[in-house]
Amino acid sequence: MDNSTVLFLVPIIALVLDLVLGDPKWFPHPVCYLGKALDWYKNWVKSSGLSQKIMGGVGVFGISIVIWSVLKVFLAIPFLGVLVAIYLAYAGLALGSLLSECKNAASLLDSGKIEEARQAIAGLVSRDVDELDEAGLRKALAETTSENLNDGFVAPFFYLVVTGPAGMWVYKTVSTMDSMWGYKNEEYKDFGYFAAKADDVLAYIPARITGFMMLAAGRILKLDWAGAYDNLVTDSAKTESPNAGWPMAAAAWLLGAQMGGKASYFGEEKEKPVLGPEGEWTSLKLKRLATLVMFTAIMSAILLDLYFVLVWATGM
Repeated sequence: MDNSTVLFLVPIIALVLDLVLGDPKWFPHPVCYLGKALDWYKNWVKSSGLSQKIMGGVGVFGISIVIWSVLKVFLAIPFLGVLVAIYLAYAGLALGSLLSECKNAASLLDSGKIEEARQAIAGLVSRDVDELDEAGLRKALAETTSENLNDGFVAPFFYLVVTGPAGMWVYKTVSTMDSMWGYKNEEYKDFGYFAAKADDVLAYIPARITGFMMLAAGRILKLDWAGAYDNLVTDSAKTESPNAGWPMAAAAWLLGAQMGGKASYFGEEKEKPVLGPEGEWTSLKLKRLATLVMFTAIMSAILLDLYFVLVWATGM
C-alpha cells in the first residue's frame, strides 16, 4: 500500500462508510475487544499488589506499543493490508453512530418519551441522568454531542491522516483507556492518572482544530460565529479538561445556549463551569447542533486530508 493511498483514499473511503453504515449492532466492534482486554489488565494489576500508578502508566505505554506493532504487521501484508487499513479507519470513526444516537434521543424527547430518552442519553454520557428534567436532558445531550465531535471523529481522523490506521488506533486505545480509567475517584485516581494525561496530550491539537472548524461551519450556517469567536478561547479555558471546552464552548456560543452547571457523577454533585450565553437547549437548537456537527466533521475531514496529502506530495 503506497503512501498516496494511505493519505488520501483510505480516509475518504472510511468517512463514507462511517456515514452510510455507522456501527452496525450485529457486528462486533474492535473497541469491545479492546475494552475487555483493558478490563483484564486492570483486574490483574489490582490483584497483583503492584503500584497502581506505575502499572497504569505501564499499561498506557505498553498496550499502545503492542497495538502499533501488531497493526503495522497486518498493514504491511500485500493487498490484505489495504483491506485492513480501510476497515480499521472506518471502525475508528464514530460520526455516523454519534449523529444517529443523538438524533434518536432528541426524537424521543420531542415525542414526550422522557424515560426512554433518559435511558438513551444515559448510554451516551458518564454523568448521572436519573434526576434530570427535560431541559437538563437536552443540555446533557448537547454537551455529549459537541464533545464527542472531537473525541469520536476529528481526533481519530487527524491521527488517521497524520500517522495512518496504526497511529489512529493508538489514539483510540488511549482514548478508551481514559474513558474507562480516567476518573478522579478513589478507585481510579492513581491507576488512571497516566491514561488521562496521555489522552489530554493526544487530543490537544485536534480539540483546537475542532473548535475553530466549528466557527467556520457556523459562519457558513449563518450562526453567531462572531460572538463565538470572541468568547471561544476564554470559555474553553474554564473546563477542567484542557480539551473538552473547545467544541462545547463553540457549540454553546454558536447556538446561544448554556452548557455546564451542576452535574452528578457516580452520586457526587459537581459544579461544572458555565459555558456560553444564557439560554436553554430547545428541540430546534439540537437539530441545528446536529447540522453544525455534520458540517464541521466533513469540512475538517476534507481540509485535513488535503493538507497532509499536500505535505506528502511536496515532501515538506
